[in-house]
Amino acid sequence: MNSSATVLAISGGVGGAKLALGLAHTVNASELAVLVNTGDDFTHLGFRICPDLDTVLYTLGGVVHPTQGWGRADETFGFMVENKRQGGPDWFSLGDRDLVLHAERTRALQAGESLSVIMARLAQRFGLASQILPMSDSTVATMLETNQGRLAFQDYFVRLRCVPSVRKIVFDGATEAVLSPDFLTILASGTLEAIILCPSNPYLSIDPILAVPGLRDALRATGVPIVAVSPLIFGRAVKGPTAKIMQELGVPVTTESILRHYEGFIDALVLDTADSEQVQSLPIPCAITDILMTTLADKQRVAGCALALSKKLRGRV
Repeated sequence: MNSSATVLAISGGVGGAKLALGLAHTVNASELAVLVNTGDDFTHLGFRICPDLDTVLYTLGGVVHPTQGWGRADETFGFMVENKRQGGPDWFSLGDRDLVLHAERTRALQAGESLSVIMARLAQRFGLASQILPMSDSTVATMLETNQGRLAFQDYFVRLRCVPSVRKIVFDGATEAVLSPDFLTILASGTLEAIILCPSNPYLSIDPILAVPGLRDALRATGVPIVAVSPLIFGRAVKGPTAKIMQELGVPVTTESILRHYEGFIDALVLDTADSEQVQSLPIPCAITDILMTTLADKQRVAGCALALSKKLRGRV
């Protein structure tokens, strides 16, 4: 394992993967490590599925579906067609190529390998120079207490399409989770220069990562600037239920709310140009750019802005 990462990205799925790709094209890809949420992981049809890890893997590997932002671009669905014909559940779609990865991961887990070791091997097979790290090798499950009862994340997010009203979010198993050895190796290497908090959903994607005991303190203890990219553009989320969940939890859908949520953790924030008027009133250093990431150039622009802000905080410019 390469332990000389200079940039650590903290990521959920689609939005985080986009920024991770921008970072991989802005710095030397071998100097990037991505710490990924595993609170969404679940077992379905007998397979252990890790949606956020796989989205980052496929995105950095250049095989992600270009419009969905998740799944494989070169996918077929023969398995799902037959599964439905046989009366199996079809609310969570598994492509044929995707299924091979799930089967291999399930086999390796049952053989006693850690998720970190498995992901390192998969990254190598996909030709990646960057590291993809699970937030923990322990099992943590994001659970939502809603007006339709207590729901596992994928039931809420995929099966019910985020319709239920969220009252509380909990992370089962988080208090027993332990930091991954690969993550600790990177922190101990002394090579880190930037920690970038991707514009993933703060409540569903970033909070599970920060819930792992000791992780938040370990990141702060590096002394490396932690720069977040806002998940909001003019009070709206680019994708997903971020704004909906904030409203249901009684949190104003504003940049100030994002800052309060990460208070004491982040050092700086990248905002969208639509929110530039807020900069003067915010208590931490900020940078402004168009944070909507559609093209590779967009992703590199946002990555470059976040890295420049981190470099400025380190007193290098």
